[in-house]
Amino acid sequence: MNSVATKGPLPHPPAAPKKPEFSSIRFLRTTVHPVAHAEKWRERTKENGSKNMLNPEETSRLHRRAFLKASKLVGLGAATATLVAAQNAGTRASGTPVDNADQIFTAALVAEDLATTFYYQGLIGPVIMDPNLAGPGGTATNPNPANSNPGNIAYLQAALYQEIQHANLLRGLLGIGSPSGDPYQTFYFPTGSFDTLTAFINLLEALENAFIGAYTIATFEFAQLAAFVTGVQARTGRTGKYTPDQLEYFGEVAASILGVEAEHRALGRVISNANPANNLNYESTDGLTSVYNGPNSAVVALTPFLTSSTGPAYSLAGALSAAPSVYIATSGNPPTQM
Repeated sequence: MNSVATKGPLPHPPAAPKKPEFSSIRFLRTTVHPVAHAEKWRERTKENGSKNMLNPEETSRLHRRAFLKASKLVGLGAATATLVAAQNAGTRASGTPVDNADQIFTAALVAEDLATTFYYQGLIGPVIMDPNLAGPGGTATNPNPANSNPGNIAYLQAALYQEIQHANLLRGLLGIGSPSGDPYQTFYFPTGSFDTLTAFINLLEALENAFIGAYTIATFEFAQLAAFVTGVQARTGRTGKYTPDQLEYFGEVAASILGVEAEHRALGRVISNANPANNLNYESTDGLTSVYNGPNSAVVALTPFLTSSTGPAYSLAGALSAAPSVYIATSGNPPTQM
């Protein structure tokens, strides 16, 4: 497991008890049939005696509540009310952060576990036999010698390993002892996601765009948190869970992960022969406005992949146990604190 190098000890929270450019949020919402998720919430509302349809903000709050419950952070909002005063509307009051550090870590861990499961299934699913990967009859470790592209396979093998390293780092920050303690152990993907190259790469690009957006926002939010905590300390003398220096460093780490996720997006385009693969002058937040709280948060974007009505179920534990048989280890550690 990677360790985080900081100027001082890093306190841990208690252990958890396109081709042409397209918006990944639009793609995910249309691909994973969000109407089914909304209908499920409507049924629950009817069971509670309400006949009102849920509006998007209400649906977002319910999704977030379910996410909080599953990640064992239901009580976190009350404990950190001063840091998330604007969370109900998912917008930033002047100088007030929407998310806190542990919420960002939790959402990012779920995203990395999702990515781990996604890349592993891509390496063992029918899509691997596409000629742009292992070719007819080929596997990730034994490609067709006459009709395959081992270099493209290596991109996916390295991405799998990198997502595992990112999850290990986040797990350490949250004080979670092993992957079995992660908030979600099963992920759901639309039927056919791992059958054809087009379906797989479309989902890859959509997911990576969302990850890039989330880490871009996380970089900003950690900087905002550092400034906010500095101000609170100056006015009241109160200290928070993390120091301003640590929060600034978390932003540095988020930016370093963002860069790797951007590589994954571009290399996915290489695999599908989308030219130029490096087609963007700047990465974007891709429609997201926060990581954890609010109707346009990364948590809301992830929710369909945590919901059984989306499609077939895939095990995180199964992916992690078999990953060493297909991944390629890469180098590098979190950045040294500036």
